[in-house]
Amino acid sequence: MAGQSILVVDDEPAIADVLSLYLTRDGFTVRTASSGPDAWAAIQSWRPAAVVLDVGLPGMDGIEVCRRMRAAGDWTPVLFCTARDDEVDRVLGLEMGADDYITKPFSPREVVARVKVALRHARGASDVTNALRMGAITVDRAARRITVSGDPVETTATEFDLLVFLMEHPGHVFTRDQLLERVWGYSAAVGTRTVDVHIAQLRAKLGEASPLRTVRGVGYSAEGEPAP
Repeated sequence: MAGQSILVVDDEPAIADVLSLYLTRDGFTVRTASSGPDAWAAIQSWRPAAVVLDVGLPGMDGIEVCRRMRAAGDWTPVLFCTARDDEVDRVLGLEMGADDYITKPFSPREVVARVKVALRHARGASDVTNALRMGAITVDRAARRITVSGDPVETTATEFDLLVFLMEHPGHVFTRDQLLERVWGYSAAVGTRTVDVHIAQLRAKLGEASPLRTVRGVGYSAEGEPAP
């Protein structure tokens, strides 16, 4: 991951500076922006590998920046950082297509670790070439592409990895905590609501073809007949 470009967007210079310092120490190339319009311009011109994005920005908030990215077909990993600890903000950010969400105050090392996880999700495993099929859904793990009856479906990197993980274990029910550990790579401290929102987003995108099943009081599984 050394040398990959990270855009840090925060209107508090001290936060932007410390995140830049820690990311640079880990070998990333970092640029900063302090407003929504500046962030949007940098995303379009610089094409970073990932964006660490504050929600409360002047000119245009971070959720709108992320919404514009996804509407433009840009699925660059987005990690929201915000002082807000409101579940409504958290869910809205994830629904707009964010890959992760962390509230202030936070450890800069934790942010760096989560950026690395998001980049791993986006890159995928280069040695995996076979496809997964379940009903009308086909997942090409090497190309990181999902189709439903041949029609492409756009997802975030984390949504993709969540679907792949569940389809790789058909019929197995995983708790939210287990999914956080196995897909996100960190503990339940981030909040199991994150899993619920990603499942809901996948179901909305996959429509009636969705193989995702809720086991009340336990968690989630993927179930369906393998495609021929």
